[in-house]
Amino acid sequence: MTPRNRNGRRPGAGRLALALVLLLLGLAAAAGAATPPPAPHPVFLVRLEGTINPGTALYLRRALREAAAARAACLVVELDTPGGLVASLRSMVQDVMASPVPVVVYVAPAGARAASAGALLTLAAHVAAMAPGTNIGAAHPVELGRGAKDETLSAKAENDLAAMARSVAGERGRNVEWAEKAVRESVSATAREALRLGVVDLLARDRAELLERLHGRRVTAGGSPRVIETRDAEVRVVREGLRERLLRAIADPNVAYILMMIGMVGLYFELAHPGVILPGTIGAISLLLGLYALQALPVNTIGLLLILLAMGLFVLEILVTSYGILGFGGVVALILGSLLLFDTPETGVAVAAAVLWPTVLLAAAAISTVVYLVVRVRIRRPETGLPALVGARGTAREAVDARSGRVFLHGEYWNARSPVPIPPGREVVVERVEGLTLHVVPADEHRGKDAPEDA
Repeated sequence: MTPRNRNGRRPGAGRLALALVLLLLGLAAAAGAATPPPAPHPVFLVRLEGTINPGTALYLRRALREAAAARAACLVVELDTPGGLVASLRSMVQDVMASPVPVVVYVAPAGARAASAGALLTLAAHVAAMAPGTNIGAAHPVELGRGAKDETLSAKAENDLAAMARSVAGERGRNVEWAEKAVRESVSATAREALRLGVVDLLARDRAELLERLHGRRVTAGGSPRVIETRDAEVRVVREGLRERLLRAIADPNVAYILMMIGMVGLYFELAHPGVILPGTIGAISLLLGLYALQALPVNTIGLLLILLAMGLFVLEILVTSYGILGFGGVVALILGSLLLFDTPETGVAVAAAVLWPTVLLAAAAISTVVYLVVRVRIRRPETGLPALVGARGTAREAVDARSGRVFLHGEYWNARSPVPIPPGREVVVERVEGLTLHVVPADEHRGKDAPEDA
């Protein structure tokens, strides 16, 4: 029998148990080392450029939805905007504030701006960042489309937007006083000034530096604390869909203006030449798209009315022979309406001069050409049918008097009458047509407008 120690255990049993424990720990450590660490959550990225409009809001909403479904580390919004519509801004701010995924608004690249509505969107982000050489601010609301300024409505719009700026800035722990001044006094700040004033959270030269500086930052998103982990994360770019591109494109003032001009010219061609169909079809579609775009844009009512007046004058030129007077008035109204349609330098919503002048000149030239052709047709004597015989020259084949006679005209024999006797072989001129009977006079006694001889 194997001897036992005083505790009743065999010698070496403790060493065996210790070796077994060490072996199990070694195997567990090796298994842990062989298992790769979990991949970091992806970073979603969208690029918002140009005006803020319904297409932009739809694009951001879809990006937020996809980021939440993928449990993204954060959604980075690279922003460069002159501003836009308050209704679209409110929708975007609501989506950002309610997002369970941290939203990082990054004003970039150098030279970009977050002006007007863009400033408030930046304030609403969980993390606000700017690239050096960018600026933010000037968020005072601009009431457009009114002849005389309504002080009460302007004050209501200003107070409403100022309250919104204070609310989102306070919720994100940013400079509430500066946010209100951006609305009431249109103050702006450079990137470094914004960082010093507590308007934004950090500066980053490029996207790589931004992601590095975001790593480990703590935020509250969707009511829960979150730690943003962006180191070595995959960056997924959310592309615009067809509907979003279409909405954003037609909401651009330059595109909306061109659509309006195409629609007006197309319908005018169809009215001037009924039955052509193609210009009218293209014109109707373009006009409807243009009118939809105008609903999404801050339009100057006077400018729009002048363009509609121009269209009315062009149509009247077709119906009433004014010898170009109505058409000229329509061209003047078209030019003035185009200049006033988006007279909004404060928000940056305006038709570029490089688009406006070529478009309005081409439209005016096309419509003026049609007006000229219509007027020329109206004043030109008929060339077909019985009215075209008036003024034509022929030859008497029989004696023509007040009761009967026959003349040869345009290769045919016609019954004819004349207030004076006309012997056979004499040249005659048609003065009027009555049924199928020509009323003629001797050519040497005719004082009206002569026509080429056709005997």
